[in-house]
Amino acid sequence: MQETSKKMENREKQLYELFVDKFGSKPVIVQSPGRVNLIGEHTDYNDGFVLPAAIDKKIVLAMAPNDRKQIRLIAADLDQKEFETAISDSYQQSDLGWPNYILGVVDQLQKAGFTVGGFDCVFGGDIPIGAGLSSSAALEGGVVSGLAEMFDIELSRMEMAKLGQRAENQFVGVQCGIMDQFANLHGKAGSVIRLDCRSLEYEYYPFDRDDIAILLCDTKVRRELATSEYNIRRKQCEDGVEVLQKYDPAVKSLRDVTEELLETHKDELDPIVYNRCRYVLDENQRLIDACNLLEAGDIRSFGEKMYGSHYGLRDLYEVSCRELDILVELTEELDEVFGSRMMGGGFGGCTINLVLESELEKVIEEIKTGYEKVVDTPVEFYVAKISEGVTIKESYVD
Repeated sequence: MQETSKKMENREKQLYELFVDKFGSKPVIVQSPGRVNLIGEHTDYNDGFVLPAAIDKKIVLAMAPNDRKQIRLIAADLDQKEFETAISDSYQQSDLGWPNYILGVVDQLQKAGFTVGGFDCVFGGDIPIGAGLSSSAALEGGVVSGLAEMFDIELSRMEMAKLGQRAENQFVGVQCGIMDQFANLHGKAGSVIRLDCRSLEYEYYPFDRDDIAILLCDTKVRRELATSEYNIRRKQCEDGVEVLQKYDPAVKSLRDVTEELLETHKDELDPIVYNRCRYVLDENQRLIDACNLLEAGDIRSFGEKMYGSHYGLRDLYEVSCRELDILVELTEELDEVFGSRMMGGGFGGCTINLVLESELEKVIEEIKTGYEKVVDTPVEFYVAKISEGVTIKESYVD
């Protein structure tokens, strides 16, 4: 943990010095974390529950207003790739890709009636891109927090999260839910957050365990199949709701479906649609049970719920893949691993594992060796701890 903190301090210093060298003014420093989701997958668009947390992998942004009516950006980890555009009533998407997350936030702030002046921004960090740790939400949350600080914009954290989601939906063009932006802004060290995706009510549950590390195992598999299959799963859930609401008009989503209602009308559902519905009901209950286990301090039983989540995603929702299944299977006989499951939309990406900190190196070696025996491409590992959400420093202090 101290080593991670030292690296982040060094990164802050580098970005601060790059900013001063490039723009000649002193910036505020914003730390904006990535996130994990411990349990609750494919439940968000069914008005269910999720259990995310902010982690200690972060994007650091150095930001300051300028008097040029220009937005000047430097992505320090992309060979210091630069982008510049004038403050405007409307913005064009950039072919570079990454500026769009920042422009989307500015666009949404202006549409909400706030005045955003010219500003400079240098950013970089240690959230791996494409690993499912929500680097895009970290960028959005960091930018909206920094702009609110610089231009005296009054927004609650929830309003910031909603704005970041709109930026991604409407400007970037990615139809994400609110979980990533929410966790980025509401994260709390030593806690996970149970978020009700229907009401947006939330509650913190304890996860203050220095003896447990979060190990992310990245298959490096990125399949185009994921987007189309995601849309199919969503439609199958809607099909299930359409049948079941004939028997209970109060059913608006799978969140409203009871066990009794689903099982009573099982034969009227396509078997695949039934499986999708069955998984969502099971996953919501697993998450509620898992939160109770955290309160009781029973991490071993909590981990069993994570395994149950993976098996449901594999067998009923059918969004896993061979590589993810192998990674989970390799942990099943390891006493040092409390729980494991695929994390994210599926068909590739990462597994999330709760591992005894003192045995972390041993577990990594076991998984690495076992995986490489059956899969040609090596697995990549990231270690994380639960941390605070977005934080702002008035200035960098040497």
